[in-house]
Amino acid sequence: MDWQQGLALLIVGGTAGVFLWTKARPKKFTFENDTHCGCTSGGAPSIGPKQSIHFHARKGERRQVLVKNE
Repeated sequence: MDWQQGLALLIVGGTAGVFLWTKARPKKFTFENDTHCGCTSGGAPSIGPKQSIHFHARKGERRQVLVKNE
């Protein structure tokens, strides 16, 4: 095995090691994700009207941004 193959193998092994380390290391504690506090639950009704934004643009025409309240 010449030096180029050894270097390529070292780079591939290092990259695989970094990927495995990111999967194996303990996750950071986040208050929002770990306690589900501060965010709305999926089943609860939202407060206020829902809005959607639509962008409309065609070649040769004016661009339009439409905000629709539901």
